[in-house]
Amino acid sequence: MARKASSKPSPASGSPSSQSSATIGFEAKLWLAADKLRNNMDAAEYKHVVLGLIFLKYISDSFEEHHARLVEGKGDYEGANPEDQDEYKAVNVFWVPPAARWAYLQSSAKLPTIGKIIDDAMDALERDNPRLKGALNKNYGRPDLDKHRLGELIDLIGSIQLVDVASKSKDVLGRVFEYFLTQFASAEGKNGGQFYTPSCVVRLLVEMLAPYKGRIYDPACGSGGMFVQSEKFVESHGGQLGDISIYGQESNPTTRRLAIMNLALRGIEADFGKEHADTFRVDQHPDLRADYVLANPPFNDSDWHRKDDDVRWRFGVPPKGNANFAWVQHFIHHLAPHGTAGFVLANGSMSSNQSGEGDIRKAIIDADLVDCMVALPGQLFYTTPIAVCLWFLAKNKHPAKMNDRRKKTLFIDARALGNIEDRKYRVLSDEDISHIVVTYQSWCGKAGAKPYADIPGFCASVTTEEIARHEYKLTPGHYVGNEQLEVDEVPFDEKMKALVAELSAHRKAAAELDIKVRVALNSIGYDV
Repeated sequence: MARKASSKPSPASGSPSSQSSATIGFEAKLWLAADKLRNNMDAAEYKHVVLGLIFLKYISDSFEEHHARLVEGKGDYEGANPEDQDEYKAVNVFWVPPAARWAYLQSSAKLPTIGKIIDDAMDALERDNPRLKGALNKNYGRPDLDKHRLGELIDLIGSIQLVDVASKSKDVLGRVFEYFLTQFASAEGKNGGQFYTPSCVVRLLVEMLAPYKGRIYDPACGSGGMFVQSEKFVESHGGQLGDISIYGQESNPTTRRLAIMNLALRGIEADFGKEHADTFRVDQHPDLRADYVLANPPFNDSDWHRKDDDVRWRFGVPPKGNANFAWVQHFIHHLAPHGTAGFVLANGSMSSNQSGEGDIRKAIIDADLVDCMVALPGQLFYTTPIAVCLWFLAKNKHPAKMNDRRKKTLFIDARALGNIEDRKYRVLSDEDISHIVVTYQSWCGKAGAKPYADIPGFCASVTTEEIARHEYKLTPGHYVGNEQLEVDEVPFDEKMKALVAELSAHRKAAAELDIKVRVALNSIGYDV
């Protein structure tokens, strides 16, 4: 099931056509040039044109890099056939037939038939690479797409390369793809959340869960940002690509294509199910029990399919008018015995008692599944200016060599964090993310973490009994209290005497200054 969508072009100056290496801000320069070529096309439509070509460039660059090794024929590649598809499959590189190779496409960029040439290239790629079946945009030949601007866009994307180290061009293309996703999300505004979750929120979710190894599941995966960040986390902590297995589902077919391309750009394999599908109607992974669930489902979705006797409604049947607790129970249903989940929900989920939601929340709390609640500041999302919250669930609150968290929940009020960018959206800084993550790790008792302590106004460790006394509400503000003010230990009388003495000194100085001013004015003939 998809989130609400968004996208936005970002400005920059200068033409990047002469760029031959990655420089600071080069993604923004590419974006500005690409956005100028958009002309009057809707951002939601244009993103598929641009991102499809970036992906095609990546596919071709990866192919050409390995093709060069095969042609050279040294070491393990001695006697290899550069046109043998199996040589590429063996190293997880997509086979690119001649009609889909970037050099051929760029040489054809000025032809009036370039749209059909690209469509044929996409067809050929899908035909020869089953993993890409149904994933590529094949609508470049339509009459309303300006072929002259399309040719210019091909030339622009063709400039993304590193001539000194060919393999780095893939990293560059991954950065460009991610940057363009962000800008398209901002350009589409309210609709951009369907495929994009702000990167700072994704980073926070991933670093809180710390998915070093195991199965990761996102049933509302959008363009796959949770998966990409999870792989980055694994690699940054010394792990290997492939230490995690990825499972996703997306109901929007075009958004699902973005996810497949986004992961393929980075060599990440994923199981997105047989087809795009509504998570509640057709669960593409019914038997999956994941070690980690990461998700940003649609907020307060009232247009969802409910089956009253669904096995997932263990804690109560969710109301037809709001899918929030349908999502929560879907996540729980798919967790492994020691699994953890982190996800975004609307703030109402923390306190609503409408249509039985309070009873479902109570049952989940009494089952001791709620590990941590984080209240986020507003303006983080393109879809809505309102503040949202993060839920963290844990099936096992007493793992080996960590603190016993049973019948306890950590509350973090992060509403004061973040900085406004572009006068419209807020972003959590690295320091903000670290502050939240370190607090959670300390509370959990992670090895090397400093001992945990409540911080008034920011965090509090609360027992289930106390949550029950607050009518099972999970709003952090109920528990963390107010920020502790510095205590002034100076007695009142002593402080007043000092203040009166200071006031007298100021009055004396003012009187002396008044005399000097009068004397000065009199000396030049002005009597005051």
